[in-house]
Amino acid sequence: MSSYPEKTCDITSLVRHPKLVAAAIAGVKTRQGRDGVYAYPEETFELEGIAFIVTSLTRERLGDMTDADAQAEGYPDLAAYKDLILRMHKGMVWNLDAKVWVHRFRRLDAAPVCAASISD
Repeated sequence: MSSYPEKTCDITSLVRHPKLVAAAIAGVKTRQGRDGVYAYPEETFELEGIAFIVTSLTRERLGDMTDADAQAEGYPDLAAYKDLILRMHKGMVWNLDAKVWVHRFRRLDAAPVCAASISD
């Protein structure tokens, strides 16, 4: 894990809101952006007794976030995600150059996503 900074929080705090927990369990939520590092790739965690694995950890700009990214966070679109984040963090400015740590994950009982095989 030396290529990543030290964790700022425990993995059990990665996904907390009940609606987002439900979205993760349903397979709709597959990523969580945070200001700090909560987990490293290959670490596992549980939500309501269901095991998940962190598949990647990347540093990304808020300005590069798309509607698809917001949907993977569990929101209908980027506007809804941005609105909620700004309401949760009073006084925060949506800085397009600000970077967040994006934790991508999947249920352990779900098949890993892989490239389709090409047959002749």
